[in-house]
Amino acid sequence: MKNPRPFLTPLLAGLCLLLLPRIASAEEASVPLFNGRNLDGWTIFTPDKDLPTSNNLFEVTEGTLHTYPGAVNGSKQPIGYLITNAEYSNYRLSLEYKWGTGKYIPRADPDVARDAGVCYHVQAPNVIWPTAMECQIQEGDTGDAWLIHTQATSRVHPDTTGYWPPSQKGGVEVTKGEKPNVYRRFIRHYCHEQPGWNRVELVVRGNRASYFVNGHLVNEVTQLKQWDETAKAWVPLTKGKILLQAEGAEIFYRNVTIQSLPPA
Repeated sequence: MKNPRPFLTPLLAGLCLLLLPRIASAEEASVPLFNGRNLDGWTIFTPDKDLPTSNNLFEVTEGTLHTYPGAVNGSKQPIGYLITNAEYSNYRLSLEYKWGTGKYIPRADPDVARDAGVCYHVQAPNVIWPTAMECQIQEGDTGDAWLIHTQATSRVHPDTTGYWPPSQKGGVEVTKGEKPNVYRRFIRHYCHEQPGWNRVELVVRGNRASYFVNGHLVNEVTQLKQWDETAKAWVPLTKGKILLQAEGAEIFYRNVTIQSLPPA
C-alpha cells in the first residue's frame, strides 16, 4: 500500500487555512457605541434644568460629541453627563478626546484644571454622581481611577501611592472605599496626556478593569464592589451603564467604540 501522508499533508494544510478566518473571528469586532450622527442609544442627564444650555449639553458636530456648544466662556453652565441606555459587562471601551477652549463656572478660574471623565458599571438612579467606577479625564490626571460610592483594590507604590504595575517590584495591594457613599481615588502610574486628541481605552472584565492612555497601561483596579443596602454588605460590581461627563469644560469625544470580550 502506498503511503497516504504525501496526500494528507496538503489536504490538512488547506483545511487549516479554511479554519483560520473562523478562529480569528471568534473575538468579536469593535462596534460604534456612538454612531457619529445622533444620540441614539444615549440619554442626556443634568439636574440643572433651569440653565438655558441644559437641553443641548451634548451636541453632535462633524462626527464628534461636543459639550457646551455655543456657551460663552466663563459663563455658568450645567454639570451632567451622557449615559447609555443599555448595560454592559466584559468589554473593551475605546474613545478619543480633546479639550476645547471653553471653561465655565464652577471651573472657569484659570488655575482650575479642565475636568471630565468616563464612568462604567454605572448604577441607577441618575444623580450627580451615580454609583460607578470612573476613569478620570482631566488635565494632568487622565487615568486616575475614581471610586464613586464603590470599593476597589489596586497595586500601588508605598511612597507615591500611585499605581505600580506587577512587572515592577515593591508594589502593595490597597483597598479603598471602606464605607458607602464616599469618593476615593487611585492615582495613575504616569500621565501620558498630550496636546490635541488623546486615546483612552478601558478593558473591563467582570469586577476588574485596566486603564490605558495613548497605549500606555496607567491603572488597574480589581475586586470592584457596590454597597447593598438591603444586605448591609459590599457585593461584586460586574456590569452597568457607561457615561461621558461634562464638568464645566469644553471637550470633544469621538470614535467611541465597544468590543465584547469573553469573561475572564
